[in-house]
Amino acid sequence: MDWLLRPEAAGEKIVVMVIAILLFAAVMALILFAVDRPKRISGTVVAVAFAGPAIILVTIGLIYPAILTIINSFKNKNGSAWVGLDNYSQAFSNPELLLVLRNTAIWVILVPLLSTALGLIYAVLVDRTRGEKVAKALVFLPMAISMVGASIIWKFVYEFKPNQPGVKQTGLLNQVIVWLGGEPQQFLSTQPWNTFFLIVVMIWIQTGFAMTILSAAIKAIPDDIIEAARLDGLKGMSMFRYITIPSVRPALVVVLTTIAMGTLKVFDIVRTMTGGQFGTSVVANEFYTQQFRQANQGLAATLAVILFVLVIPIVVYNIGQMKKVEEIR
Repeated sequence: MDWLLRPEAAGEKIVVMVIAILLFAAVMALILFAVDRPKRISGTVVAVAFAGPAIILVTIGLIYPAILTIINSFKNKNGSAWVGLDNYSQAFSNPELLLVLRNTAIWVILVPLLSTALGLIYAVLVDRTRGEKVAKALVFLPMAISMVGASIIWKFVYEFKPNQPGVKQTGLLNQVIVWLGGEPQQFLSTQPWNTFFLIVVMIWIQTGFAMTILSAAIKAIPDDIIEAARLDGLKGMSMFRYITIPSVRPALVVVLTTIAMGTLKVFDIVRTMTGGQFGTSVVANEFYTQQFRQANQGLAATLAVILFVLVIPIVVYNIGQMKKVEEIR
């Protein structure tokens, strides 16, 4: 298989991909032909025929790598010897890795809460107003930008240059500070505030998602409930507190947990803007660094397992809430 890694083997790679696609198509065609025959075929055979390829692909692409990662987390840096729980001990005792875990916790707490809060407030303010579609499109627009693209945009916003004669600030934020008579700041290298400046980027992106989901939930509130509340004298903040919030609670839970899961895996923003330097690294960036920069396979696998374990409770809670909503419906 080494020939696939050679740059000059581009033509061979294309041929292999085409053959693989054709084989997969042929297998699926045979399956469809078999289950569509006039003769009676049991439901079990049909289910296995259709689900089998998907189960095989999931096993090869997801389950097997996950098991291998867990096994590697109990081995040394090159995977040649067992070290037990040493990697986990290091992950929860090394000051640098503890900083990584602290940063990840800050991200997971602030991003979902602030993104959801801003999205909800914005959805309520623009609901049924003139120019609602344009206002929502402007807030949702960052969702259409890739994480790397958004990071580059904000890196220019935070750009720093010394405040010297003849030197013009290329960073928007520092230019505004200079116009106001202040000194330009090194936003991306000043600890611990640089982590919060990175978090702003994620909030900017996710607020549009939260606004879209919550706006749909607000529009789904029955008109008779709103009219009854108005007849009872509710308006303004009282309407928001006693009618809007309880009515959109299921959507709030889904938005919070979905953003939390995405935030736990945040990698692009940190990697693009700081490379994890200046005390800004998070778990996803750190296991990439350990694996590909420091060649520490064991510790990288350990961090990946920790990230996986952190995501599981959120996923389980999210599924539970969705089931409750379906039961109510």
